Amino acid sequence: MFSIGDFARSGRVSVRMLRHYDAIGLLRPAAVDPLTGYRFYAVEQLTRLNRVVALKDLGFTLDQVATIVDEEIDVDELRGMLRLRRAELREQIAADTARLARVEARLRVIEKEDVMSQEVEIKIVPAVRVAELSAPVGGFEPQFITPVLGPLFDQLMGRLAASEVACVGAPIAYYEDAGDGEGLIVHAAAPIAEEAEPTGLQVTELPEISAAAIIHSGPMDNVMPTIQTLGGWIAAHGYRSAGYNREVYLAYGEGMPEPWQTELQEPVTTAG
Repeated sequence: MFSIGDFARSGRVSVRMLRHYDAIGLLRPAAVDPLTGYRFYAVEQLTRLNRVVALKDLGFTLDQVATIVDEEIDVDELRGMLRLRRAELREQIAADTARLARVEARLRVIEKEDVMSQEVEIKIVPAVRVAELSAPVGGFEPQFITPVLGPLFDQLMGRLAASEVACVGAPIAYYEDAGDGEGLIVHAAAPIAEEAEPTGLQVTELPEISAAAIIHSGPMDNVMPTIQTLGGWIAAHGYRSAGYNREVYLAYGEGMPEPWQTELQEPVTTAG
């Protein structure tokens, strides 16, 4: 028999916790000295203790733990619960990480709300023939777009290379509504020559637009301040947005000594 202190040390729990488990009927001592009130535990009770602690750490309430251990679950069932809880925790961590990234992005916007130093120009963007791939995304925020757009461009450039078709200008990303009122379709596009006919890619012509253009320096995950600067400039200078902006990747790639350079081209009309 273990004293309560020895049992706590063997089970790597506190004496206070064992007393609480006794009080709620979750893990009673094997024996209690009627004179001193000292609690004693049998070695076999470590099995129940281990299950109690494991289930508690998996997020079950103590009432749920009591029900489960009283049903005498076996190791395979407990491992199945562990796998399920592990998957749930990973999803929660991913969601929390994405939420923190969104807060950080908005904080960067807030920090730069009074800074309108980037230069914006109105320009005519000529029509361009492109090869492209597209995919749905859940929203216009960077956390939805970046994980989809990067692989799209990798596939696009791979198929162009396999077709021996050259990309004759800066790659372009553009967007359109998905038609469900919430999602978007993102397009990864590469300018190609008039006579080029790549295999396995959609070929289309992006129309000429009048656009308000601004250069964003750095990763697209940090693009929100630049987007809002552009939007503020458009509203302040008598223009109105006519659609989603195009992103023209002027300088990009791993290991570049200078920040990435992306021109945001937002189609505009005169306000009226």
